[in-house]
Amino acid sequence: MKKQGVLLCNLGTPDEPTPKAVRRYLSQFLHDKRVVSISRWVWCLILHGIILRIRPQKVAKLYQKIWYKDGSPLLVIAQKQRQKLQSEINERFVDQRYGKHVPVEIAMAYGNPSIDDGLQALKNQGCERIIVLPLYPQYSSATTASIFDRVAKHYKNKYFVPEISYVGDYHDHPHYIHSLARSVRQFRERHGDSQKLLFSYHGVPQRFSVKGDPYEAQCRKTTELVVKELGLTEDDYAISFQSRFGKEEWIKPYTDELLIEWAKDGVESVQVISPAFSADCLETLEELAVENRDIFIENGGSEYQYIPALNDDRAHIELMLQLVEQRLLN
Repeated sequence: MKKQGVLLCNLGTPDEPTPKAVRRYLSQFLHDKRVVSISRWVWCLILHGIILRIRPQKVAKLYQKIWYKDGSPLLVIAQKQRQKLQSEINERFVDQRYGKHVPVEIAMAYGNPSIDDGLQALKNQGCERIIVLPLYPQYSSATTASIFDRVAKHYKNKYFVPEISYVGDYHDHPHYIHSLARSVRQFRERHGDSQKLLFSYHGVPQRFSVKGDPYEAQCRKTTELVVKELGLTEDDYAISFQSRFGKEEWIKPYTDELLIEWAKDGVESVQVISPAFSADCLETLEELAVENRDIFIENGGSEYQYIPALNDDRAHIELMLQLVEQRLLN
């Protein structure tokens, strides 16, 4: 039987919380046509003439606030996810059906370790069939498809291309929904309830939805299913989208604007969860947990709490295991 391997993929992170490292990371990220699809020559003038001259210093300061002693939060968590998933696979699937070892590697769309690094590591271990698992629950052309592009590019001029099994999304997977609902329940058992539960997803331009990207619809479906499992009413929660960039219209409502509206309307307490993120990172630990908290409090709110991402929680690792197992068995 062909030896199989697993590649866990996520967006990426700078190597260090410094302007130089952030500039290198942002340059790679913002050069991706999946992320920014406007005219190349116009965009390159803006990117190199303005953004990469100003933004790295600001973003580096934000990274410095949330940087772990062991490195970038996203990468540190990804390493824990890999280790725990590898341990579970070793325990459950090491037999004659799957071979003696199913290696798990991590890779980032931007930064290190790269997609090339991850695929090469699996090749070095003799893998002829690879399960690619982008840790984006909801599919988007700006994230999931970008991983696909990089995997395809890696093999473009290779003489041997392994069999690839690709996980497109898991936005409505029963165990994913259960894990999210469980995280909300456990948080509320420790900290109490709030007036509102806000499901804040990373935003994308509105034109993505118009052109057929299922991301917005999948975010709304995830929310619908979690709300049903939690037994919430229509007045208990809302969905919003964060991290918009530039002047273009993005999918609405916007997280910051909704929080201002709630605070001014007398909502005193809010708990926020961000189901689009499989690991805590700058957008959750700084933007959502700090920046948006300040916005809510400054406009009249009293209590604001961020519910952490699933990270390396046991239920999350079990979800990954189920996604991998479906493909190991086929």
